[in-house]
Amino acid sequence: MHLEKRILVTGGAGFIGSHLCEALLKTGAEVLCVDNFFTGARANVAHLLDNKHFEMLRHDVTIPLFVEVDQVYNMACPASPVHYQFDPVQTTKTSVHGAINMLGLAKRTKARILQASTSEVYGDPDVHPQQEDYWGNVNPIGPRSCYDEGKRCAETLFFDYYRQHQLDIKVARIFNTYGPRMHPNDGRVVSNFIVQALRGEDITLYGDGQQTRSFCYVDDLVRGLIALMESPEGVTGPINLGNPGEFTIRELAEHVIDLTGSKSQLTNKPLPEDDPKKRRPDITRAKDQLDWEPTIKLRDGLVKTITYFDELLQKL
Repeated sequence: MHLEKRILVTGGAGFIGSHLCEALLKTGAEVLCVDNFFTGARANVAHLLDNKHFEMLRHDVTIPLFVEVDQVYNMACPASPVHYQFDPVQTTKTSVHGAINMLGLAKRTKARILQASTSEVYGDPDVHPQQEDYWGNVNPIGPRSCYDEGKRCAETLFFDYYRQHQLDIKVARIFNTYGPRMHPNDGRVVSNFIVQALRGEDITLYGDGQQTRSFCYVDDLVRGLIALMESPEGVTGPINLGNPGEFTIRELAEHVIDLTGSKSQLTNKPLPEDDPKKRRPDITRAKDQLDWEPTIKLRDGLVKTITYFDELLQKL
């Protein structure tokens, strides 16, 4: 008889997924980490392989999976523009076929399932800050659509399984998250700036650098995901998980230069197509329903992230 929860984490060797696996193991759960290593890395979970409650399976979620579990965290999908635009058809398949396969697994095993959705479902928003009842402003045929629309379709599937099959679902809309184990070449602003600063290269600002983002440290985010998964059955979401502290991209660059002591200069390049101008979560729902809010300040989180990248770059 299994007393510990058996938890499946798809994309478990990814940046957020690996931190989630680690946190779940600390709760005494048995964790099955599934990843196809497209953007995830074995190194992210290497330190967990000796844990008798941890299991690693190389598998692509676009192919059905037959395992017995109590909970599913569906985290699998490349999440940075560099990676999701590399093979946009596969990105859409990962979001849509992956959701169908994991929902089917949850239905068969009567497991509770959480979808890692994204603030990108809001597109380039006309509403600020973004609340969960905002339907978004998304270009369905642009270069980012494979990710934005794939995630939107996954949310549709989750709610249809909820209505049609009474499946126990949770949907988290994740805003910009950063921390150790980010991919150094993922093109995301935090990793880009830190790597450029540590190498003494010019820091690239797209546009005038006045576009804003809200940065949530990964430990805060993982706490939010677990709080949502453990919330009462009627709490389906979608729930925004992110840090409501809003910074311009230029401010972020200045923090990184200051904390690394770098001599890097700022340079400007044109803004990519469909790049959102503003991004800040309204987390009222997360506070009310999950008693969750982030506690780690940007500079404190950046210090930990810079330390990680500094050690990583010295090995390369």
